[in-house]
Parts: sequence; structure tokens; C-alpha cells
Amino acid sequence: MNLISGVDITSGALTAQKIRLDIVAQNIANAQTTRTAAGGPYQRQVVSFETELVRSQGTAAGNLQSVRVAQVTVDKSPGQQVYNPQHPDASADGLVTMPNVNLSQEMVDLITASRTYEANLSVVKNARQMATRTLEIGK
Repeated sequence: MNLISGVDITSGALTAQKIRLDIVAQNIANAQTTRTAAGGPYQRQVVSFETELVRSQGTAAGNLQSVRVAQVTVDKSPGQQVYNPQHPDASADGLVTMPNVNLSQEMVDLITASRTYEANLSVVKNARQMATRTLEIGK
């Protein structure tokens, strides 16, 4: 019998939110990158989640749902054009195409992912405490 089956489910959510935090941090770090190895400005990346069934032996249904990262995609929206003729990536018109990263949006995503991670971590702590107390009853 699995006393802490919730940990199995929550671990998927923790992993997914960690990946989301990494992607958001990468977006923030590259908010001013106007030239990448592929050429052109950095393109914001977006994480998509999906649910997955996880087999569990301690439940009536036999399966539980967890979350995982479905894919990381590139945001195709255009970046802002800024007039800066001294910039090394400026066009003949003096315009520089900036990355399509909105720092306000990234900060909201960062806070949301961080709080979701903390909430899932709290579930793991509570499940561990309940399992420990359950084992103590049998003593």
C-alpha cells in the first residue's frame, strides 16, 4: 500500500513548474538580446502543460492525473522596433528589432510559477507528515 501516493502526482507538477521557472528566467535574461546564433533577436519561449494519467495502486480508480510539460514553443509575435542608429544590429533606417519579451508579463509568470511550485511542495510536506503520523499510530 502506498501511503504517500500524492507525492507521485505532485512530483510531476514540481518538475513542470521548475521547467517553467527555467524558461521564464531564460526569457528575462535575454530581454535585450538583439542577435542570437540563429540570427535576429531572441524570441520568447512559452511552456505548455498537459495532464497525464499515472497508475496508482492505492486508489479506487487505479489512475490519477498529473501534470507535465507538453512542449516549449517559440512565441512568434514580433518584437518592438526601436530607433537607435548607433546599435550594431540597426538596419539602414536606424531601427533595431528588439526581442518580444515583455518583462511585466515575465514577472507575472515568474511569481505564478514560483507560488505554484511552493504550493506543490507544501503538498509533499503534508503527505510526508501524514505518512509519518500514520506509521506512528501502529507503534
